[in-house]
Amino acid sequence: MKQYQKLLLGFVLGVVIGLIGYYTFPEKAYPFMKTFTDFCTLTGAIFLRMIFMVVVPLLVSALILGVFELGKGRNLGKVATKSLTYTVVLSLIAVMLAVTMTNIMQPGVGVQFDRAELAKNTGVLTINKNMQAAQSKPWTQYITDLIPQNPVDSAARAFGGEIIAVMVFALMFGYALSIVVKDENNALIQMFQTVFDGSLKIIEWAMKLAPYGIFAIVFNTTYRMGAGFLTNVAYFAGIVVLSLLIQQFVVYAFFLKVFAKTNPWEFFKSCKEAYVYAFSTASSNATLPIALDVAENTLKLPKKIARFVLTCGASANQNGSGLYEGVVLLFLAQVFGVSLSIEQQVVVVLTAVLGGIGTAGVPGGTLPIIAILCVNVGVPVEGLGLILGVDRFLDMCRTTLNVSGDLVIAKLVSASVDDETVAKTPDISC
Repeated sequence: MKQYQKLLLGFVLGVVIGLIGYYTFPEKAYPFMKTFTDFCTLTGAIFLRMIFMVVVPLLVSALILGVFELGKGRNLGKVATKSLTYTVVLSLIAVMLAVTMTNIMQPGVGVQFDRAELAKNTGVLTINKNMQAAQSKPWTQYITDLIPQNPVDSAARAFGGEIIAVMVFALMFGYALSIVVKDENNALIQMFQTVFDGSLKIIEWAMKLAPYGIFAIVFNTTYRMGAGFLTNVAYFAGIVVLSLLIQQFVVYAFFLKVFAKTNPWEFFKSCKEAYVYAFSTASSNATLPIALDVAENTLKLPKKIARFVLTCGASANQNGSGLYEGVVLLFLAQVFGVSLSIEQQVVVVLTAVLGGIGTAGVPGGTLPIIAILCVNVGVPVEGLGLILGVDRFLDMCRTTLNVSGDLVIAKLVSASVDDETVAKTPDISC
């Protein structure tokens, strides 16, 4: 059985058995259910903590490596600048689209659950405290907090809300390394690569436990909430897909038509092979060879630009992932009744944009970002159990958008860089 099938099975069994328990074996009448829910709590906690413990090393190493790759091409200044500009602009549009769609359509509003039972959750107990702290903070402090006074201390306190400062440090440090490091095999760069690879390995282990963790989390959620949340989960998935389609066929199409003077529908048709592979593998990294072949042989983009943009974009341009993170966070906030202020939603947008750069281009790579976003705004992390069962399908959808975004940016950069610049550009890739 494939991994996504196991995840889906765990989700379905959690829902079905949880509903049976909710309507047939209430905890007050059947005390043994308390033991079973406690065991599920333990299983889910182990799964979540395996992800939590690599959040900071994964984000820091991924961001440093991504920015280092973008900045290391000394003779690619014009190409790198345009690539980074389009990446940031398209990522910002994607996340703002997610926030707007979720605020308008309110997929998490109206979920039925036992508030008395939910109030016992330790994550919920911190909501009021976090909200009061956020409301008492002046807007200038939000800007000041973006710059860490002590990056090590901020990393240690990342789960207390300083993850953005850590990410800003990683961005600045990665760019600084791209200027001072001359050798790609530099020991420090290799160290960050090793940290990144090691973090992914732990996430790989966590994903093996994921079907059981998902079952445990979904069972506990369903057992306490009943059937009220099922419609909202389907509604949530529909909003994610609709937002991805708008980004693909409206935003990308607009940029291709206006800035690249290209027929967007012909462009999308030419990229269908890369889209199919991205959807099948749910991995930007695995799709990179296919995307390069499409860019060079089908779209006829300059090889030097295509290789630079696509190799960097596999880790640094994750429009779909950033969009998804924004929808998930606001959905869960609505489910648990967490009212986010404008300042907090701006923080969500900025974190999701930066998180899109740092998201691993592998299945499940968004989970650490979403987890830290939840903690950062006081949303109970166990709420992830509501969406993990459909995460594989949505991962396939957003990966397709990620790869499409890489190809779109490669086309936009190629159209905006003159032939002389291309001719002088050395053959280098990230």
